[in-house]
Amino acid sequence: MLSKRIFDFFSALAGIIALAPLLAAAALLLKLDSPGPVFFRQQRVGRHGKVFDILKFRTMRTGAEALGQLTVGSDPRVTRIGQWLRRYKIDELPQLFNVLRGEMSLVGPRPEVPRYVACYPEALRATVLSVPPGITDRASIEFRDESALLAGAADPERAYVETILPIKLDYYVRYVHERSFALDLKIIFMTLAAIWRRPQQQLSDAH
Repeated sequence: MLSKRIFDFFSALAGIIALAPLLAAAALLLKLDSPGPVFFRQQRVGRHGKVFDILKFRTMRTGAEALGQLTVGSDPRVTRIGQWLRRYKIDELPQLFNVLRGEMSLVGPRPEVPRYVACYPEALRATVLSVPPGITDRASIEFRDESALLAGAADPERAYVETILPIKLDYYVRYVHERSFALDLKIIFMTLAAIWRRPQQQLSDAH
């Protein structure tokens, strides 16, 4: 939808401008904390199956991806600054540039790596990939503690493919069928509320 693309473009542009000091501070802290590039690029599957490079702040030590793509529990590969960036979802903010380029939307099914897209049932794959992937969606909110859930599994990879991924796909398909501007706004506010609640819960737990 053209109106969605216009909203995405100008919202992403405004976000980059408004968050420029935070983005710069995150980049500086990453460089001071551990050797390696500021940004992490990874191939993801976008609309109609087109592969693109998703952009994130690097939260793991260089070369960590070779040891596995899932983050499980207190993963030792995650750097000190990376833990903080992940907690508040700041590592996802560079994807605003993906939105500017038209590779992603603010809201939509989260883009997966090709190996997990290959696990999508044939009947659902075309539906999920019919819309631009998003920075956030209902599945991202519901599984914001995904790494902790996987930490309790005997086989995290199998647990993700057989248990978590099917639930995510259900959310993705429902979004495709129900998507609207009002729903996008609702999901954006739900995402911000979930991020805000996390430090409040941690403060409450500390007492």
